[in-house]
Amino acid sequence: MKVYPYRRLTGNVSWRVESAQLKVEGEPWEDVETKYVSTVERVVALGPDEDRPDWNQARLRLSAGLPAKAVDAAGPWQDVKVIAVLTERATNSRTAVELSPVSDDGRERTGELYIHRCDLLDRASLAVHVVATVDHVPGRVIATSDVEWFVDVIEAAPSLARELDVKLIGFASGASRLQRFKDSPWLVDTTGRIPAVRVNTDFDGLGDLVGADGGNGAEKTVRELLLAQMCSEVWTAVFHSAVGDLEIEEDGTPLFPHGWQGEVLREMLPDIYPDREPEGALREVHAARTGASATGWGELQPRIHFAASRRAGVPRTLSTTIRDLERLTQGNDA
Repeated sequence: MKVYPYRRLTGNVSWRVESAQLKVEGEPWEDVETKYVSTVERVVALGPDEDRPDWNQARLRLSAGLPAKAVDAAGPWQDVKVIAVLTERATNSRTAVELSPVSDDGRERTGELYIHRCDLLDRASLAVHVVATVDHVPGRVIATSDVEWFVDVIEAAPSLARELDVKLIGFASGASRLQRFKDSPWLVDTTGRIPAVRVNTDFDGLGDLVGADGGNGAEKTVRELLLAQMCSEVWTAVFHSAVGDLEIEEDGTPLFPHGWQGEVLREMLPDIYPDREPEGALREVHAARTGASATGWGELQPRIHFAASRRAGVPRTLSTTIRDLERLTQGNDA
């Protein structure tokens, strides 16, 4: 648990994106259809779509609600402000706006966040912070909402899940950076905006097996097991990449990264440390990786392998494969 040298606000800070508008240069603002704004997924999808113009500016309408004690005049906090911050790692950009009081007691706040299309490259995260003067020190963060929204300028559908970028390519005849891996069946690349898998079609028979939709029972069984193994390696690779890309606060506390890296960590950490909250699990993993924990990084690898295998469905696929092979064997014997 992180310790603060001042009183922090407890209780729920609720907030949401109420609506979105887009603007084309020289044209009036146009409302974004509700199908592009998902309150369930908490995603505003502003990617290219045939029903939407090529916009250059967006405007999000935000609302937030504070606990009553946050605005109690007799409380420890003065000059309480609610700040919404949009952050994107791809461009290292941050945009902030203060939400203004709209109720007599000051608990309800609203505001508009303006986004320039040229400032975003991929998916940005939107969070709300409560800032106040505490013990005569202004600008102290007394609360941060647990809820994040995402603004996606790549996808047209509002979804937290993103499919992997999978491509079939010959390594021996491909780019020079792939030729050195010509004997490998596939590679996982975590340097892009989303993880990418390159399947080596020069690996004898692999391209036909992975790319096929049909095939006999044995081929289908092998293909399913192969894909599960590939997915397990992908989960392992993206987890290590995400852990290696943490932002660390001055007191050494690791922060969840934005984008797919943060999503991967939140997916896998409950399997790695099932008895810890996500923030506590992240601290444990960071401590093991940096040598600040009694649990070494090597000792953590079986847990990571287990979590990756579970997310990829390897145990289930392997059990199905064994049963299918037994049936095929029995059929051949008959």
